[in-house]
Amino acid sequence: MEPIVECVPNFSEGRDAGVVCAIHQAIGSVADVRVLDQTMDADHHRSVITFAGPPDAVVEAAVRGAAKAVETIDLNLHRGVHPRLGAVDVIPFVPIRGITMAECAAMAKRAGGEIWKRLALPVYLYGEGRRKLEDVRRGQFEGLRNSVLVDESARPDFGGPELHPTAGAAIVGARKVLIAFNVNLNTDNVTIANAIARTIRTSGGGFPNVKAIGLVLESRGVAQVSMNLTDYEVTPPHVVFQAIERQAAEYGVSVAGSEIIGLIPRQALETDGVNLRIENYRPEMVLEYRLEQTLK
Repeated sequence: MEPIVECVPNFSEGRDAGVVCAIHQAIGSVADVRVLDQTMDADHHRSVITFAGPPDAVVEAAVRGAAKAVETIDLNLHRGVHPRLGAVDVIPFVPIRGITMAECAAMAKRAGGEIWKRLALPVYLYGEGRRKLEDVRRGQFEGLRNSVLVDESARPDFGGPELHPTAGAAIVGARKVLIAFNVNLNTDNVTIANAIARTIRTSGGGFPNVKAIGLVLESRGVAQVSMNLTDYEVTPPHVVFQAIERQAAEYGVSVAGSEIIGLIPRQALETDGVNLRIENYRPEMVLEYRLEQTLK
């Protein structure tokens, strides 16, 4: 059976559907690659496109998606609540079937080299014994384009030291299946969201394998605890949802609901009876369901 790899690039465009559609089409132009999901968020000013296929095809699709992002996105004009370093901000390769994490890490290195060679876009490698994503992105586009000139430790793994003048740099790596999970609060007080995020994230002494920040979604008038669950088998969504609900109540605030960005494994929806109140839930959000639909 042919190996299958998932790729989940995040692009710094969440408002212009035409740009995101062009990136989607560039990715889907590679034979044997199937686009599984696409999400856009105007407040985050970010989109996520999930696709899968055999390793070589997935690498080529990632490079073509990056090329279209470099062509169409200017970070000098980009403002959103989500941290970002590049027009194509992060490109993770995820082993799904018949391939190891080490092989996905090798794919990431190959893709990074191709992105620099073909697009003149500097690349940082993360994961699998390399730098942490949040450490690479610290300072974002505006800060890092200055620090790379004076700090050798801040320089990219491919290209540079200068960042691309409009597209910044891409962060490429391999990882396990990750769940991008956001919980919205019935308040616009971002101080509360930040306080909750600090207590639940791993770096604050909270749950293992949880990254969390507090944001405000101006278009909806709500504060959000925005999370990446990097190992849902260790800390599943319902555990952090309940913790956020309890802590929000201590501030006199209720939970409005939750969001899944991208796809979620079927097992992660086993919630011990906890209602996650996922907005606009549909079967197509389930990773295995989409794989079964599109890849044989």
